[in-house]
Amino acid sequence: MTQRAPRIQSTLQHASEGSAGPLAGVRVIDLSRVMAGNMLTLQLADLGADVIKIETPGSAGDSLRAWNTQGVPVWWRVYSRNKRSLTLNLRDERGMDLLRQLVATSHALVENFRPGTLEKMGIGPDALHAIQPRLVVARISGWGQTGPWKHKPGFGSLVEAYSGLAGKTGYEDRPPVLPSMTLADMVTGLYGFGAVLAGIRHAEHTGQGQSIDLSLFDAMLSCVGPDAADAAITGSVPPRMGSRSPSAAPRNVYRTGDGYWVALSSTTQSMTERVFRAIGREDMVADARFASNTARIAHIDALDEAIQAFVGSRTRDEVLRHFGEADVTMGALMDAHELLSDDFVRERASLVAMADPDTGVLPMHNVVPRFSATPGGLRRPAPELGADTRDILAELGVEGDALEALVAQGVV
Repeated sequence: MTQRAPRIQSTLQHASEGSAGPLAGVRVIDLSRVMAGNMLTLQLADLGADVIKIETPGSAGDSLRAWNTQGVPVWWRVYSRNKRSLTLNLRDERGMDLLRQLVATSHALVENFRPGTLEKMGIGPDALHAIQPRLVVARISGWGQTGPWKHKPGFGSLVEAYSGLAGKTGYEDRPPVLPSMTLADMVTGLYGFGAVLAGIRHAEHTGQGQSIDLSLFDAMLSCVGPDAADAAITGSVPPRMGSRSPSAAPRNVYRTGDGYWVALSSTTQSMTERVFRAIGREDMVADARFASNTARIAHIDALDEAIQAFVGSRTRDEVLRHFGEADVTMGALMDAHELLSDDFVRERASLVAMADPDTGVLPMHNVVPRFSATPGGLRRPAPELGADTRDILAELGVEGDALEALVAQGVV
């Protein structure tokens, strides 16, 4: 039996429905599974697009539904809000025919099958554009639609390792560290959001759709910094430095006297000198070891020791208040539980409470970004499997006995 989660009491603002959003009238078919595609279509849905998730009738649906916390599918609830669920058996020609009818009414389609799968199904880009010439087809894969690895499975963790991200994360005397969240998928989804909008814009002006080759590897590689350029220049790679940076100092996390952590980042000479004065070490301003960023990196241990000595003798509240008054760029290292009751998060409404059938309300991030004239909103919760099948098919003119026959035969 599924464990029922306790009902959550929340002091967060309740989610606002907002306006229709700037993408009202845009229809997107989502054939993807798990994270990157759902992140992409979430952005579209939050801003008003009609995102239709295609899932298999009688199945568990999108694998994201199975990412549960105490029986609550929290990943699905957060990243599939504002979407609709249509069940279609795409192994049945009648299901494929319904998909083609939906394509004719759509602006974009998102998929993350292995390259070539869409073509084997008979709905590759050429076939889709024969139905809807303006369609934008976003094709998500681990390694791209071209190249020697196009047929390999492309999980985000493999990409995070191969792109160099894990190799530069962590400490030199310990194993490399993979991110503890689906970073490659998230970044790829955000890239895909912009790409789909650019494709729709092009189609509006030319009447011509196109396909978009969106690989997790390319997206992740773009985010690790100019490492390839640095390696070409120096012939080497810097060691893993934990929270430090090979290009700027001071930059680290420091433990306060009451056991919390704070983060400091100072990328300019003027800010660094302000830090020295704030910790009562104005002598460091004239010290040749700390007179430039290059010198500070070379003497990073001594630099961090001085800052840690000051921070470690005070509580987090004292540290933040002191550095805030000194106008130094230092902030608290927060955890998810603290964010739920944080004044800034609450007043900014960065987290909002959305009605949830299992927990009463479920905290989740607000719509990003925020439009002044046509704001997006949280119009509807993530759908149960097939919850919108009848409504969507009715929009295609499939109703009554014809619909009931398709249901009885497992097509929908």
